[in-house]
Amino acid sequence: MFILGQSISSKTVESTMDSTLDIKAVTEKKVNALQRFWNGINWDQILATLIEKAIYLLFLILLFVILNRIGKMLIDKTYGNYSKKQAFSESRLKTLHTLINNAFQYTLFFFFIYSLLTVIGVPVGSLLAGAGIAGVAIGLGAQGFMNDIITGFFIILEQQMDVGDYIRLTALGIEGTVTAVGLRTTQMKALDGTVHFIPNRNITTISNLSRSNMQVLIDVRIMPDEGYDQITTIIDQVNQELKEKYAESIQTGPTIFGMVDLGNGNFAVRTTMYVLNGKQAPIREEFLAQYVKKLSEANFTIPNTPITLK
Repeated sequence: MFILGQSISSKTVESTMDSTLDIKAVTEKKVNALQRFWNGINWDQILATLIEKAIYLLFLILLFVILNRIGKMLIDKTYGNYSKKQAFSESRLKTLHTLINNAFQYTLFFFFIYSLLTVIGVPVGSLLAGAGIAGVAIGLGAQGFMNDIITGFFIILEQQMDVGDYIRLTALGIEGTVTAVGLRTTQMKALDGTVHFIPNRNITTISNLSRSNMQVLIDVRIMPDEGYDQITTIIDQVNQELKEKYAESIQTGPTIFGMVDLGNGNFAVRTTMYVLNGKQAPIREEFLAQYVKKLSEANFTIPNTPITLK
């Protein structure tokens, strides 16, 4: 038994020594490989390459900084020349100025990144090929966004509307004053204060009510049998008084059109005039209020029953 135990112990010691020798040999082999790799590095060539790349990068940055300044200077100079012409509105010029500036910056940035990657040694061609496939998928998803951009660009370019114009969007059934015209959305403020944010792709027909003098129709309901001539006399007096008050806004009129039939036995005296765009609502309100006030003071009846059209 003692001999057997001694034999097993000696075998265990020999196995342990062999394992230790194997680990030591593998370690020495890896260290030698690493040392050979380290010694094989051409540090002079690497340093020369780094200096060369650094010089290229500095030259590239300097070149694009100069191009950026020259481009912005030309754009600003062109904007300054066109801003002196009365035929172009300030809001449209500012929008186009921002648009051209952004397009120039994005284009310059794209070429800068392309040149930077080329200098570093990144395979730009392979990246663009892979990005082309992803670009198709993204483009399909962003189709609505691109429609907004294109439509907004032509709205601005063709001068279809400006900030401050009162417009009506027939297809959407809304109208109001334009507060902002962007490449993606247009903002409108309705008479009740509601602010509408409209994607440009949804704008099909624009009825601009601010490009010429606007007609104002004012109907005041009356009882004809109380004396039509006396009623029209009072209305004409009101017209002459308010015409002086709104002399700068009223371009033509006011003129008494005459009696109109509103249907179902309802009659009104209609006054017409042309006023500057944007002045329709306050002038209509002021004239109608004065008509009702003066006729009521003269004891004429102003019907207040609802008008039902059949």
